[in-house]
Amino acid sequence: MDQPYYGLPCLTELETFEVLGRRRSFELTASEVNIAPEVVSRRVNAVEEQLGVALIASSGSGVRLTEPGEDLHRALAETFTRASDVFRRLKRKQSLLHLPHK
Repeated sequence: MDQPYYGLPCLTELETFEVLGRRRSFELTASEVNIAPEVVSRRVNAVEEQLGVALIASSGSGVRLTEPGEDLHRALAETFTRASDVFRRLKRKQSLLHLPHK
């Protein structure tokens, strides 16, 4: 396997985990990310394997994040929100300057 970017798991795996942390459901996560629920499970397992810790625990009505899972989810949510804010600001600035799209 190639060396992970910045020592991180694949971004699609991290995105899937972030959505699972918000949705607390494999089915809702699968729907949002447009993949099968089994793929959600595989992606989360891949992150857990790289970290060597459990990120989720099954709960009667859905998914519960472990303490490490809560820590990772919080970091990912903050990072993705910040990246999204910067992306929107740059797009807004670009449209104000009427630069052509590439």
